[in-house]
Amino acid sequence: MNLPEENDPPLQINIVPMIDVIFAILTFFIFSSLFLVRNEGISVNLPQAATAQMQGQAEINITIDRQGRIAVNKEFIPLEQIEVKVGKLILPKQQITAIINADTAVNHGQVVALMDKLRSIPGVRIAIATRKI
Repeated sequence: MNLPEENDPPLQINIVPMIDVIFAILTFFIFSSLFLVRNEGISVNLPQAATAQMQGQAEINITIDRQGRIAVNKEFIPLEQIEVKVGKLILPKQQITAIINADTAVNHGQVVALMDKLRSIPGVRIAIATRKI
């Protein structure tokens, strides 16, 4: 059995490499969380726009899929019921943003009809989702 002699340096635990590893892991999680996107809605092929800008968190997501079906927060409803459905989601004297996610294959007239219905609801602001080029 080897016992430490008086001339041997004392044993030490070097924690600097462990701190480096912890900071590397912390950095990874911070950067990866920046790229997390909350994906709400139905998969659609959004049109592209060079001037697209990020908006605040949407409170209501309205999607028109390739077949022309309309969904409010993932629940399919007919166009005639859009005012009632969205109206129930708004508190009195509240301003909310309704984000329209329309597939590129959707007829322009259907998007305009939806926007017309949404504009008749007090307190609703309209935004159209696009992909940045």
